[in-house]
Amino acid sequence: MAPPTESIGANITHTVQHTGQRLKHFLKPDGRRVHIAASPEEKLKIHRNLLAIEPHGNFDVCLHGSPEHLEAVRAIHAHHEQKRGELREKHSSIYEEFEHVHLQLEALSKEMHHLTEHGVSLDANFSKFGYDAHLRTRDPDSTASSISRSSSDNGQRDWAAERTQGRSLKVWKRPVVRQYLHKGLIWRSAELQEVASFELFVDLLYVGIIAIIGDSAAEEPTSYGLLKFIIVFSLGWKIWSDVQMVTSWLETDDIFQRFCVMFVLVCLFGYTLNIVEAFETTYAMMISFYLTQRLFLAAYLLWISYLIPMIRGFMVSQVAVATVGCAIWIWVAMFLDIVGQGFVVLAVRRAQKMKNRAGPLIQKWFEFQPSLNIEHRTERTNAFVTLVFGYSVVSLLYQNRAAYGINAFFGKAILGLVQAFFFNWLYFEIDGWNIHTHAIRRHVASSILWIFIHLPFIMAYVLAGASLSRLVLAHDCKDADSETLEEASLGRSEAEIEPGLRWFYCVGLGIALLCMSVISFCHVHKKFDGQRVTKRSRLGLRVAVAVVITCLPLAESLNSLQLVSTTTGLIGLVLGFDLYGCTYVGESFLRDGRKCKYWADCPRKRRRALEEAMKTGEVVNVEELAVDEKGYVPAP
Repeated sequence: MAPPTESIGANITHTVQHTGQRLKHFLKPDGRRVHIAASPEEKLKIHRNLLAIEPHGNFDVCLHGSPEHLEAVRAIHAHHEQKRGELREKHSSIYEEFEHVHLQLEALSKEMHHLTEHGVSLDANFSKFGYDAHLRTRDPDSTASSISRSSSDNGQRDWAAERTQGRSLKVWKRPVVRQYLHKGLIWRSAELQEVASFELFVDLLYVGIIAIIGDSAAEEPTSYGLLKFIIVFSLGWKIWSDVQMVTSWLETDDIFQRFCVMFVLVCLFGYTLNIVEAFETTYAMMISFYLTQRLFLAAYLLWISYLIPMIRGFMVSQVAVATVGCAIWIWVAMFLDIVGQGFVVLAVRRAQKMKNRAGPLIQKWFEFQPSLNIEHRTERTNAFVTLVFGYSVVSLLYQNRAAYGINAFFGKAILGLVQAFFFNWLYFEIDGWNIHTHAIRRHVASSILWIFIHLPFIMAYVLAGASLSRLVLAHDCKDADSETLEEASLGRSEAEIEPGLRWFYCVGLGIALLCMSVISFCHVHKKFDGQRVTKRSRLGLRVAVAVVITCLPLAESLNSLQLVSTTTGLIGLVLGFDLYGCTYVGESFLRDGRKCKYWADCPRKRRRALEEAMKTGEVVNVEELAVDEKGYVPAP
């Protein structure tokens, strides 16, 4: 005898609640339960387990996609179609009203799914960078529609996404603003912004640029060499910043964008080729490539202001900053190029609060402002910092020709490696851990400070890393025989450390550590009761150690090995203090004293059987416990 319709409907409704998941089991009109297996092995396993529970065999096991599976689905579908027709004939008015309510609920369900999906993406963003009540997401494909419009199940969106994965590139398409600020709210695309492949290609070029700039500074440890280092590195950083800024603002994904990036790479390549002799013979060539890139950026942003009138005011302001800097190229213009964007943002925020006639005009002109994507900005910045740490390690490499090469050269190189690892640990795992509110999201002042403090941090660390590579090869200490070095390394080995090199190394490390303290201070970290040392106290030690390292060159009696050992020990002290301070007072610092526990859910009957088996010491077959009391196996 066929079971009641309500029983079948309840079973199907319960099973298809989660869209996109295939049915694991359902009831046929004759009352037999059909189980679906994903593979022949799973089919045999389910059949064997069900026979142990239901010896009468009132079930069917079908392979997913088989003719039996299709026939069973068609049978239950025809059964429900027949029942729907009977209901329409018997209760026409009630059926029509119910159908209308059903369509309304479907539309609302789709809207709730849309909001929930966006909420999930924002929850991931909030958990990593902190909550922001002014952040909204907008689906670029969404359009205003009537709530009564018939909607298909939510799973169709996934299939549509699958179909569009094979789309072809276009030669040109109109750019789209990824994220913008409007009347105090930040509107952003619901889709996550991934790092483009050409951005990683730009990073590869910067590996060589950092090495050339750092090595050139270490060869001339004077105030004049420091000035050249600051100028050359700042301009190179600005080109990198422009590329990631435009990529974060605008989404184009066309062939024309690749050619624009290629042109910027040509300018960057030409700029790099003229770095070493820039202040001797190639200054004009180096600056020409830099200004060409800046003017190209200004022309591109001016074109964007024409294509996207919504952000025209902000784009024109950026064009003005770039154009004025190129027109009056002096050292003041370099400062304007680097910090001009931050000044524009602060000036606009200040002017919008003015109550005279200019206030409303400026507010209207800058009503929409493109905003940096926080995930993209942090990921790109972290990638650049990783390049810098990588350079400091690679620069330590030298070639040994002694049969037994465990000497002072090796010791200094290992200390430099440990030092770089400590900095990486502090930056990514101590300061980047337990963040409640990221500096970019905390406040506009902390955002600007976080962005711009990375330039002196990176510059200082590159300078210290380049100087350390020369200190490693110095043979001014015991067990440092220069004859054990290969010829290429021997040419860079010195018997006495230049005072300028000491200052480059120590001051670079000190400023880098100080900037890391500022970066950490910009974030709001999570707190917990019983923390051993507060954040302010830990940062206070960092500042004190930074001052001590900065003053180490005054101790002229220290040789290269002693100098590197001292700085590495001080940085290790900072790391150890941070690690100790982040622990809980009520727990042991050396080990976790909590016992390991395992949790599992099982039916009541099985649980009693399991408890009895544990008391008697019997061996329990876990696979048998996986069988549900109703007689079907849960999805693997």
